[in-house]
Amino acid sequence: MTFTHRGEIVVAAPPAAVWRLWSDVASWPQWDPPVEAVELPGPFAAGAAGTLTLAGGIAAPVVLTVVEPGARYVDELRLGELVITIDHRVVEHPDGALVAVATTIEGPGADDVGPMVTADAPRALEALAAMAVAAG
Repeated sequence: MTFTHRGEIVVAAPPAAVWRLWSDVASWPQWDPPVEAVELPGPFAAGAAGTLTLAGGIAAPVVLTVVEPGARYVDELRLGELVITIDHRVVEHPDGALVAVATTIEGPGADDVGPMVTADAPRALEALAAMAVAAG
């Protein structure tokens, strides 16, 4: 089974402001409601691996599979038999930056789990946008 979800938002800040938040994993809990903590030793680069702790203390291994500095990163989490892949992209837009986030969940029960996993996605995009604007 495969579940997909896509969200996007125009941010009144340059793409670099969004990228600074994305590449600073310590900021993730501030803008992504289900994230309690992220441990990602080393540089924010493809192949970096660590642990992402979700609400309720659920720890999952996380790996950055793609990192294109200033433009895109993809993280992959494994929760049992489920594989959650989240593709984050930012590009210039006449009003600042266009941020797009695509989530793909594969595995047994993906269609059931997907809506729960992505329920806070709109709030996360709004919080990210607000923080990027504030940081300029």
